[in-house]
Amino acid sequence: MDLEQLFAGLDSVRWGDVDHAYGEADDLPGIMRALAGDEQQARDALDELWSSILHQGTVYAATAEAVPFLARLVAAGVHPVELLVLLGGIAESEDAYGLPEPGACRAAVVDQLPLILPLFESGDPEVRRAAVWAAGRAGSVSVLPALRRGWRRAEEAPGVRAELLAALAHLDPEGTAATATAAVSADAPDRLRMVALLVCVDLGLPWTPAHQDAMVSLLPAGPHVVDRFDLQRNEPLHYTVHRLLLRDTDRDRSAAYDLIEAALRLPGAEARGEALWAAEHACLISRSAPGRLAGALLSLLADPSFTDTASLLPVLGKLGDQAAGAAPALAALAAMDGEPADRALEVLVRVAPEQAGPLLARDLGRRERTMRAVTGLSGLRPALPLPYGPELVNAIRIRLTEIAGSDEPRGGDAAELAVLLLGWGRQAAAALPEVTAVFQRHPARVARALAAVCPPEHRDETADLLRRAAESGDPDDRYEAADALRALTGETGPLVSVLKEVLAEGARQELPRTAGELGSDGLVLVPHLRAALTPQGDGPRSNPAMNADVQTALALWRLTGDAAEAVAVLGGVLAEAADGMWTRWPVANAARAAACIGAAGAALAPALGPLLDDPVQAPGAVIALRSLGHGLDDARAADLLLSSAERNAEWATALDALGALGPGVLTPEVRARLTALAEGDLRVVDSGLEPEIVPQDERLRIRARELLAAAKD
Repeated sequence: MDLEQLFAGLDSVRWGDVDHAYGEADDLPGIMRALAGDEQQARDALDELWSSILHQGTVYAATAEAVPFLARLVAAGVHPVELLVLLGGIAESEDAYGLPEPGACRAAVVDQLPLILPLFESGDPEVRRAAVWAAGRAGSVSVLPALRRGWRRAEEAPGVRAELLAALAHLDPEGTAATATAAVSADAPDRLRMVALLVCVDLGLPWTPAHQDAMVSLLPAGPHVVDRFDLQRNEPLHYTVHRLLLRDTDRDRSAAYDLIEAALRLPGAEARGEALWAAEHACLISRSAPGRLAGALLSLLADPSFTDTASLLPVLGKLGDQAAGAAPALAALAAMDGEPADRALEVLVRVAPEQAGPLLARDLGRRERTMRAVTGLSGLRPALPLPYGPELVNAIRIRLTEIAGSDEPRGGDAAELAVLLLGWGRQAAAALPEVTAVFQRHPARVARALAAVCPPEHRDETADLLRRAAESGDPDDRYEAADALRALTGETGPLVSVLKEVLAEGARQELPRTAGELGSDGLVLVPHLRAALTPQGDGPRSNPAMNADVQTALALWRLTGDAAEAVAVLGGVLAEAADGMWTRWPVANAARAAACIGAAGAALAPALGPLLDDPVQAPGAVIALRSLGHGLDDARAADLLLSSAERNAEWATALDALGALGPGVLTPEVRARLTALAEGDLRVVDSGLEPEIVPQDERLRIRARELLAAAKD
């Protein structure tokens, strides 16, 4: 191996002028030279290449520069399979950053096809297979003659033949349809049949009983694709269901559901596991899936051959009301010990919350997953409030007593319990003694719950306790105690005193927000609010700092009635955050603040106007601009709001804003779009935190139906 020839020109590339995932790419020459080193060096280099030049599917300017050297290594027999797979991944990437021109990385791979195509004749079937993959992903029709010759040749390796079919379909869909249909035949190798089925569904061919029978006969599908390079299609049942549902026709939906139900009837655990995963995905993208699949899924609970109830939990959590029949089985599992019981209880909270409370009470200290779900304190999802129940309140009282008497710091546990109590308010008044005891140790964690559960007969003594806590100690404790006191009695003096001291201590947006709610009692805080604003000229602000400045500006306006100062601050935030990749929330918060200020903030209109082009920011911008008196007519406003909702971009804000425009904007076209949002089968909310996709989409449907109903009244 002539390394000097392989790496000729490597050091002539200005690697420091091009970037990969981690910045300047001047480390790439060393990484690529390591590919020709010993086995460990090469493995490490391969890992670094995947991480840097094809990071999570993204390609960079440095990627295109590296491609010729990688192709030379392949042609020289240096880790050809691994590097061909990398080249194929580079060629198929649709996610690019900093390229000199669109498609530069794919074009770089196409330029190296003369080094890749001869490997179709390699004596190693894995090299042949990888070469076909890389060439096919390059997307150049110039590859088709070589692919067709390979298909006509008596290729004995099923994996290579399957990859040839996939590549032909990618580059010549129309010309490959008949070939793929014929390859579904039962006399073809199973691996080839499976890829042929995936090609058929990709090409949009009618999904016939023959396709259905072939797919079911090949389940479990995993073994037939276990080492395929095409990771997008490495779960064939899941992928096929996905593609059929996206066709959005009654026939294809029925075919997808029939396929899942047939797979659920198979006896093997592996095939059923694939079916459950496909069913769960179907519920995430199709509104009719829960109703159609619930019967088949619930029947598994009565099937003696099905013993893994825990494997049903993810999909049951996405069935909504349709899973009510599973409540007894969930309750039985939740009554057991261990992590599966906790997971079952979390699902039961979604399916039958009235049954979940007593079970949570029975083992409150060991249901961490369920507690995170019902409180939402993890920040990963909204809370799932439980209905009030005496058993659960008693269990909480016992836990609070343990926390109050513990020498360990257990403020987090106290905070979770406080969320439940806060939701029940005075219904949970029996817990007042225990909350009071915990308050002595963890004031900030339970202050609001203390005020919420306090009955009238204990109001004075609780107020005294909160008042004393607001006078000295940790600033967070003092603030929470003073704010809870305000909630309990309306008293603002202690809160004003605390805010005077803590406003300037950091970017906590709840502090200025609270100050702005105090009316005339908060006027004394105006100088402190001004002092809390981030000094100009100190460099870029963090998102928390910008958010705090927005709330401070809004508080100043609410307290003084003078918009000029607030408008200047908001304008500064909008200007600073306008071009940032991660500044969505400061921009959205500034738009909301501008809407509150109204016509007096008209100077902000030029900064808000460009937000209309962003579906995520458009709803807030529409509200703000109309509040400022900007000339945004009803028709355009309705179109922008509906477009945001249709793209699952701030749909709640968009539909609320559409409702605020009044029934006059609900033209036949607007009603038709609302009807599609409410009644279409494909979910509009199709991304985000997985446990929340179905509930959020159902809430969208309800809101859209409400708007349609209002149009009829």
